[in-house]
Order: sequence, then structure tokens, then C-alpha cells
Amino acid sequence: MHFIKDALDFGPWLDAAAGSSVGAGPVPRHENQDNFLLIDAQGQAVYLSGQAPLRCQVPGWPAGHVRAAVLDGMGGHGHGREAAEAAVQGLLAVPACHDTRSLSTQLDQLHTRLQSQFAGETPAAARQPGTTLTLLEIPAGQAPLLYHVGDSRLYEVADGTASILTVDHVPATVHAMRGVLDEAGWRACVHGIHHPQISQAFILGNAIGDTLQLDKPLRALDAGNLPSFLSHLGDRRVLQLRPGACYLLASDGFWACADPLALTARWPSLCAGKNAGQAVTALLDDFHAHPPAGLHSDNLTVLALRFTR
Repeated sequence: MHFIKDALDFGPWLDAAAGSSVGAGPVPRHENQDNFLLIDAQGQAVYLSGQAPLRCQVPGWPAGHVRAAVLDGMGGHGHGREAAEAAVQGLLAVPACHDTRSLSTQLDQLHTRLQSQFAGETPAAARQPGTTLTLLEIPAGQAPLLYHVGDSRLYEVADGTASILTVDHVPATVHAMRGVLDEAGWRACVHGIHHPQISQAFILGNAIGDTLQLDKPLRALDAGNLPSFLSHLGDRRVLQLRPGACYLLASDGFWACADPLALTARWPSLCAGKNAGQAVTALLDDFHAHPPAGLHSDNLTVLALRFTR
């Protein structure tokens, strides 16, 4: 396991940390295809390269600006780790953004560039790789900006509850968008059990359209296309922070089990009274010490963020 807790400086108003593991379970993965990125308030960055932490200085990074992201390379498609690593390298070159429009434009353009790059490198008979990307862009003194694609998640842990602040890009969500699945059915499919299928990924593209065939662009889910019970959880929005909450960016290895809700119900007590680094350590240590029933072995990555104002 790799823990990033004290190496970076996020300023007086934010505490953040990251941890990543190849996973647990009866047959652990041989490779960690997850990744993450933390860029601190001084432009110091840390991420995984070759499955090991690597640090660098981002040139020209504005003081006080922070970027945090979790990525899950798609192992069912060739070169999942490489796709996540390429996305991280691209994120290091994306300039600091101060509004959701510029952030969306920059990341959609990165998606297009990397998609073209991998298309030229992937054999015709092979499936093109992809990665999830759930990212928080935090301008100095401002509310965080969310950009989300895939089925990694952002959680808000507060008052004894772990609330999900993102919508999984999975077939059940597509069915709900078409009115085929109601709220109870959607929640049972997405949060009650774990399905490893995905309908949209960074670099790969989306299968959300009427034909369900893979299309190259990314499609933002928002109030204009989501059902009413999900319309407040758009992929690209300004977050309203809750005082005292702990925010978790996590890959789906945590809830790849028979009872995902029982697993995430443990998180509030594990995070209570802890700083970001302690919370990350507690979450990963608890998972490895007490793997949930029916676990499907997968990589684990979590970033914890606590805002002090």
C-alpha cells in the first residue's frame, strides 16, 4: 500500500491525503491499475507512476490552488494502468481552472487528445482502454469544482452518514435516463449490489446514446438529461460544502462486494475525529483487516479531504 499524508502543503484551510493498494480478497490483483493525483497549494504534485508514488513540481501553478483526482484504469480493456497514467500526465499539463466551463473544456479536450493517441497505438482487434476520472478543482478560497466520468465516486461523510455526491455512469443510470428504471430500482441496481459494467469512461468514450454503441465524445450528465431524483448530482458542478464533513474520492474496489451499503456504512465511524491522513489509513487498514463478504478483488484508492472553512 502507498500512503501520501504529510508530503504536501494544502494551506491552512484544507487537509488532504491519499492512499492506494493493489487490493484484497481471495485472489488479489497482480497490478494496481488505479491512480490518483494531488497538486498542493504550492504546485507540488504526487501521483503513481509504474505503481509507485512520484513527485514533481508543476510549473506556473497559482499559489493556493489545489487539484485532487482519483482514476481507475479499465482492467477489462488492455493497458488500463497505462490509460490512467496517461490521464494523470495530461492533468499535470492542464492549467488551473476557476470555473466549471473552463474545467470541462480543458478536460474534454484532454479526453479527445488521449483517445486519438491510444487509437493510434491500440491494435485493431483490441479494445481501446479507458479510465474513470473523478476530480475536484479547488481555486484558492473558493468552493470546489467537480468533474466526473465513470463509476468512481465522491462521498460526503458527515453526521454518521456517507452520502454519494456523484452518479455512476453505468447501464442502470442509462435506463433511468430513459424512464425504464425508477428511483427504487436504480438505487437497488447501483448501490445495493455491485456490477462491474460501465457506460462511459475517460479516453474510451460513451455508450449512453439511443443505439448503446460506443461514441467518441464524453456526455455530461446533468439536470437536462438525468431523471428528477438524480438531477441535483450533475457531473460538472460547484460543490456546496458541509461544515465538518470529510470528503472521499474513491475507486469502486471498495464497494465491489455483496452488500456495498453495509461496507460504506462503516466509513463515518472510521473517519470520525480523524484528520485526512488518519482517515485514509483507517479506511484501507479496516478493509484489508475485514474484507467484506462476497468481495470481488479489485484495486483500492481513496483520497480524503477536510475543509477547515
